Amino acid sequence: MAKDVMCGMKVNEDTKLKSEFQGKTFYFCSAGCKTEFDKNPLKHSR
Repeated sequence: MAKDVMCGMKVNEDTKLKSEFQGKTFYFCSAGCKTEFDKNPLKHSR
């Protein structure tokens, strides 16, 4: 399982809610978390 970098929830990696940034895949528990990440991925990917 992956960790949602926005809220800390554990997320199954087969989710459709994911984003690619700097060669890494980020997984999200909800569309809201993904939307917030996509607004500023550099801030949230550290």
